[in-house]
Amino acid sequence: MFLVCKFTLKSDLWLFLPLIFFLLFFSLVKANQISVTDGDTIRIGDERIRFSGIDAPEIKQTCIHQKLEFNCGEFSKNLLIEKIANQEVSCIRESKDQYGRTLAECFIGKESLSSYLVRNGYAFAYRKYSDKFVADEEYAKRNSNGMWSMEFILPWEYRRQK
Repeated sequence: MFLVCKFTLKSDLWLFLPLIFFLLFFSLVKANQISVTDGDTIRIGDERIRFSGIDAPEIKQTCIHQKLEFNCGEFSKNLLIEKIANQEVSCIRESKDQYGRTLAECFIGKESLSSYLVRNGYAFAYRKYSDKFVADEEYAKRNSNGMWSMEFILPWEYRRQK
């Protein structure tokens, strides 16, 4: 049985615009459909999603913790993997970046993954593009969370040196 909906007035179409917007820009997926590329990028199927407003250390980036070299890029990725494990992730798409990745903010329930990573000190507010996560970064810095307890180079400076 098929449900056929016929719009008799053009004005009826506007009633469905919020639903259309929601379906285009909001997705809900299970963790087993997601792969984590690094601390600020995930892949859902063929779509690469870069978390907007934050910058996590590069995958091979290291830090110094108590005079020992520590792979903070890999740790940031693993922190995200652990956070996502067996959870439903929803993303609100914002735009595309210069590399064709979808820029989005992603959530587990109502918790922003970007905010989580920044507050734990394994990602940084990317002030060049947004000030949304500055308060989270200040919290992490004030509490010496994550990389704020180590010697490190900010991810954008690390990339510039490479």
